[in-house]
Amino acid sequence: MHNAFSRSKITSHLRYSSTPSYRDVHTLFMGSLVKEETSSLMTKFLEKCGGYAVVDGGFATELQRHGADINDPLWSAKCLITSPHLVTKVHLDYLESGANIIITASYQATIQGFVAKGLSVGEAESLLRRSVEIAYEAREIFYNRCTKGSWDFDYAGKASGQPVLVAASVGSYGAYLADGSEYSGIYGDSVSKETLKDFHRRRVQILEKSGADLIAFEAIPNKLEAEAYADLLEEEEIDIPAWFSFTSKDGVSVPRGDSVVECAKVADSCKKVVAIGINCTSPRFIHDLIISLRQVTRKPIVVYPNSGEVYDGLNKKWISGEESEEDFVSYVSKWRDEGASLFGGCCRTTPNTIRAIAKVLSGECPAASKIKFEQ
Repeated sequence: MHNAFSRSKITSHLRYSSTPSYRDVHTLFMGSLVKEETSSLMTKFLEKCGGYAVVDGGFATELQRHGADINDPLWSAKCLITSPHLVTKVHLDYLESGANIIITASYQATIQGFVAKGLSVGEAESLLRRSVEIAYEAREIFYNRCTKGSWDFDYAGKASGQPVLVAASVGSYGAYLADGSEYSGIYGDSVSKETLKDFHRRRVQILEKSGADLIAFEAIPNKLEAEAYADLLEEEEIDIPAWFSFTSKDGVSVPRGDSVVECAKVADSCKKVVAIGINCTSPRFIHDLIISLRQVTRKPIVVYPNSGEVYDGLNKKWISGEESEEDFVSYVSKWRDEGASLFGGCCRTTPNTIRAIAKVLSGECPAASKIKFEQ
């Protein structure tokens, strides 16, 4: 098969640096949790953050803003090969904006997808590990700059006093297919739960051992895939925590039509899952979805909606909607009041969005300022 990427470039980007030394605060924090049950890890983290935590924002759209060409079945994962420096840049932008949790560029990074591009299985596995290494390196750069006082922003002092977690992203089977099915959740009758478990198994095993603080199963579009994830976590005895975040087009169900409440029950029943939430969903649905999730779980709720625009998966373009300029700040206050604990953004949100979220959670921002999204 013709290899779309040069072997020399792949090789150069798979040379690992040694595991970065963590800032003392992170080491002490994680060390204090070693003896804790998995189920308590997120609760302890939130306590360290003052009760609420900030997740980062849109990743692929930020890569594009910095000049990356991700018009490819690998999407943002292509940059792990071609532009790892841009991946680092985006992570740093979000850390600078106040994020407590940064999510790796592995959403669409699958062994099967890399192999389809002509890479070997070994190279594909190395790229998965590399996605976590890059996030680690960005975190270490951030901690160093905070310590030296070289950041010119409001949160350097605060950030240096609390831990930053790295969440290894796992996207759906439909994201790998890159045919729009991640937005419908319809994979066909031939795709069973066992099919999905076999597809995700090796990726989950690698990310567990990568050094990530947790695994983020994102934009889950159907109940079947949630069940497959939950089974994998138990069967493989994954020993780092995970969160499940679902997506919804109507505020009631996931794209496949399964009830969000029924999907949340799957996540709540899995002891490895430490938070449950919603991402890549219009902000106008988040309030009711939090209420629905709270009906079935006492686990922390994570919400990181998109900008309100709609993505046309078949034509691969964004369609403007009524919410292209959402009042994220006032929404965050309402979401917090309904019981959510972790807040961030998904597609088309930016570091400015995350900075505004961080400000409102710290009590430093009026409740009615508009946040501009990437146009």
